[in-house]
Amino acid sequence: MPDFDVVSLPETDHVEEGDHAPDFERPLVNGEYWEDARLSAVADGRLLLVCHPMDGAFPATYMWNEIRDRGWTDAIEVVGLSISTPYEHKRFIDDRGIDAPLFSDPANGVAEEYGIVNDLDGMAEIEEPRPAIFLLEDDLTVEYAWVASEWPEFPDYDEVDARL
Repeated sequence: MPDFDVVSLPETDHVEEGDHAPDFERPLVNGEYWEDARLSAVADGRLLLVCHPMDGAFPATYMWNEIRDRGWTDAIEVVGLSISTPYEHKRFIDDRGIDAPLFSDPANGVAEEYGIVNDLDGMAEIEEPRPAIFLLEDDLTVEYAWVASEWPEFPDYDEVDARL
């Protein structure tokens, strides 16, 4: 039995398969530096957008460990997105050995555009993206979408493997 409560999240009107994913520009952090970048400029072919809770939260750590262990970054361009600052992303990348760049979106505007906002319990006006994965074609058409409906919840990694 987990030592935390599993909580159902409210329904969401998120982008789905066949939709055009919103383009955005935010700081993109890698192991060496960060700079403002557009999602569409990063997408050189298919791209996997991994939305995760703030860096250091166990779901974010678990998701990135699984992505690393499955070698997804060798198969496709992978980028992450969370509310964490570029400084926190840099530390998270270094500490976890993440080999994908991470978009920093402290105001959570991208999560709002994608319909994946998660209000954090007990914290007034603090929100982050709920865990989500979007497989995007080079024109940002959504080929596959998974969005958490519970907290915590993780994607079916085998299903994502099959899509890749």
